[in-house]
Amino acid sequence: MYAKEFTIQNRTGLHARPASDFVALAATFKSKIELSRAGETDRYNGKSIIMLLTLGLMQGERATLSAEGEDEREAVEALLALTAGFAD
Repeated sequence: MYAKEFTIQNRTGLHARPASDFVALAATFKSKIELSRAGETDRYNGKSIIMLLTLGLMQGERATLSAEGEDEREAVEALLALTAGFAD
């Protein structure tokens, strides 16, 4: 498993459009991808827009992105790069 913490930068949080982009990119990887609030044990499927919207991450919140599988490192790094682009 490969995981990293990051901060939600987008002023409207991980709402529908960025969540949709996140899920579309996550689907290109074979690894199991999960997202959670930093420090919490509940993990949400990073390939499900419904689960990401349910998580409801807002600007300034810390989150943990993890992946497990053959392309786990590439998945986490690519998704973190994508979320960095959600700054506005």
